[in-house]
Amino acid sequence: MRYLFFILYFTISVNSFAQTKKTVKLTRVLFVFDASNSMKAIYKDITRMEGAKNLFYKFIDSLSKDKTIQFALRMYGHTVQYPPGNCKDSKLVVPFSNNNLAIIKQKVKEAKPTGITPIEHSLTEAANDFIDNKSHNIVIIITDGIEECGGDPCKARQKLMEKGIVFKPFIIGIGLTPEQIKMFECVGTYYDYDNQNTFTNIATIIQQQKLNKTSAQVNLLDLASKPNETNVNLSFYDVAKKEYKYNYIHTLNYKSNPDTLYIDDYPTYKVIAHTIPPVESNEIKLNVGKHTQIPIDAPQGFLMVKRPEGVYNYNEKVKYIIRKQNEGNTLNVQMLNVTEKYIVGTYDIEILTLPRISVNDNKVEQLQTKIIEIPNAGMLQVKCLEAGDGCILNVKNNKLHWVTNLTNQTIQTYYLQPGNYVATWRSKSLKGSIYTIEKKFTISSDSQTVVEFYK
Repeated sequence: MRYLFFILYFTISVNSFAQTKKTVKLTRVLFVFDASNSMKAIYKDITRMEGAKNLFYKFIDSLSKDKTIQFALRMYGHTVQYPPGNCKDSKLVVPFSNNNLAIIKQKVKEAKPTGITPIEHSLTEAANDFIDNKSHNIVIIITDGIEECGGDPCKARQKLMEKGIVFKPFIIGIGLTPEQIKMFECVGTYYDYDNQNTFTNIATIIQQQKLNKTSAQVNLLDLASKPNETNVNLSFYDVAKKEYKYNYIHTLNYKSNPDTLYIDDYPTYKVIAHTIPPVESNEIKLNVGKHTQIPIDAPQGFLMVKRPEGVYNYNEKVKYIIRKQNEGNTLNVQMLNVTEKYIVGTYDIEILTLPRISVNDNKVEQLQTKIIEIPNAGMLQVKCLEAGDGCILNVKNNKLHWVTNLTNQTIQTYYLQPGNYVATWRSKSLKGSIYTIEKKFTISSDSQTVVEFYK
């Protein structure tokens, strides 16, 4: 059994800059009309096509009273006979212009049920029917059936939004079961065709949508709960589908307020701010036609490990690991002498010098830069007559700590932090441990030390 329902998509273009003059913004309404074969079916003593035409005339006569509206007509399923039909059978019949209502009505009057129902294809093509995205762009689809070409209207909705068209759908159906209605949850809000108030409600919402856009802003809050943090990637997740829908780099607009976003108001969202470490919002449901503020606590400061300019800094590209205090997970790997932002808190640092340096309990405070300084390295050159095995050990408190193993090369270079060391080596050709050679040496910043091993 097929059912009659009407899908109304409302799209609002995104303007980046404020109007300098008070002007009336143009609205463009594109009707996408279903002329598929199933429209021949009888519903309440008339064909679905007749019912759809009557509703179309009612809508267009009401909306045409607003002289700031331009109209256009796209039709699908109207040229290729079903069966088999053609899933590309969708065409802009009357483009946008002034004073074109008579020809639009005539084309609808002449429409005869013919082909198949390609809803996703028609919606995707509809995005190209608009002259620009500087107006309020509204798409109204009138159809009697679900997608018949294997498409997904939810995906088409996303494609329209990716082209800068933001819309809110309304679904008016007849005789749909709860399960069938649920199929259209991703598309929009369901209305019953037989409800006497349906037309009035939708006509009112059209006018409200023109005046009140559904929008949101993410407030990245500092310690004073002021939305002063910015320049962070935001990921919007659809909670129900457990997948992300959008990525935006947060910014403050020319008034130093968080930028306004126009996004799909259907899903329940959770927003992840990709600070270090990441922080997230509570679950958020947008209110249709209203502006929603999404607060996220994200106070940040700066952290940098640096060393002065030295003889060997150019050759030694040292990184360091950042972890939250007393936690093992790595939050970030950062280069020396580079500043990075972190959420206010206490961090442990492991600097990947030779030997490694651990600096714990580092407090990052809001808008402050925590600087940790380490001394420059010295260079160690190890010379051997032939390949062998060995290692370098750091001497601390009369204990030896492994630093690195030697390689099989006869000349080896290492950049070591200042301190006392022991190096051991044994030629591969000598199979007794007694042939191990030990060398003690000291490394100073910006100085070279040579250790020579012989048989």
